[in-house]
Amino acid sequence: MDMRPLKQFLALAEGLHFGRASEACHVSPSTLSRTIRQLEESLGVALFERDNRHVALTPQGLRFQAYAREALEQWELVRHELMEQSQALQGEISIYCSVTASYSFLYELLSEFRRHHPRIELKLHTGDPAEAMARVLAGEEDMAITPRPRLPPEALAFKSLTRSPLVFIAPRETPAWLPATPEEPSARAWAEVPMILSESGLSREYADTWFKALGITPRIYAQVAGHEAIVSMVGLGFGIGVVPQIVLDNSPLRARVRPLAVKPELPHYDVGLCVLHRRLKSPLLRALWQQVAAR
Repeated sequence: MDMRPLKQFLALAEGLHFGRASEACHVSPSTLSRTIRQLEESLGVALFERDNRHVALTPQGLRFQAYAREALEQWELVRHELMEQSQALQGEISIYCSVTASYSFLYELLSEFRRHHPRIELKLHTGDPAEAMARVLAGEEDMAITPRPRLPPEALAFKSLTRSPLVFIAPRETPAWLPATPEEPSARAWAEVPMILSESGLSREYADTWFKALGITPRIYAQVAGHEAIVSMVGLGFGIGVVPQIVLDNSPLRARVRPLAVKPELPHYDVGLCVLHRRLKSPLLRALWQQVAAR
């Protein structure tokens, strides 16, 4: 069975850009356009609204997107189950994680997995960990390494990989705006302290709760996507940041910042692997899931 038309449709539906979708599918834009046109002719409806400036899914396209994802999942499930019976798993797993996670503990996990399953291809996408769960829930990634939220979505299975405290960091050289005793936060002392925080995600949620509990209204200097960028901005002297200790330990700029022993401490960060419960029926995903020893 040729599943390429569905895969090409999904690539375009997720990126809404013919050039990028054709590159991702390793076909020419004209081939991709022809595939979409053939699908539309077979279905008798327009799947996309497109002109020279933009591409958008039609309501029928949104409905077909859900079908295409489910059809590919079912096809992969059957194919892999048959492969599992012959003891030869083969296919592709996509994993989303932060840059820090990719080189701090993911290498060890995947290198061991590759020894056991050399015919499984692993595709790694890096970005803001705040987006990880949403990408898995939307079907854009098979698995993701992400901080475990206080209330994980019921659709997701989560297996812990490591725990890391959240820490306040300041520039190595003491700036004029830093309070004399930053370890003892108060509304008055911290009123003019510029803060560099994540745009969203668990670390931002914990930081907001911490400030609220102490009656401090933070002065937000910058909101950043990704913890690595926070270390950079703090190292340049722009403010105080909040990052997981694991990010600080693995940062090439850690010598330019220093942690602050602020009391009360921020909560720990529980980092782990997440996947949709229903996707664990896939022999490929189940094999990687079982490779991870929960901590």
